[in-house]
Amino acid sequence: MERPPADPVKLLAKWMEWEKGDVTPGRLLADLKTGGLRDVLEHLAAEAEAGSAPSVADVTSL
Repeated sequence: MERPPADPVKLLAKWMEWEKGDVTPGRLLADLKTGGLRDVLEHLAAEAEAGSAPSVADVTSL
């Protein structure tokens, strides 16, 4: 089964829930993992290695 594309907006929303104390660290990590955080980080790392900073459009198109 193919995973849906990562959604940085949803990932940020999950992070903000954790910062407010609404979820446990374990739940946060599970949500970030299933939400595609690895894909976002790999994309950003590739952009950094290429020497160009990603734009908001690049990140949201993941």
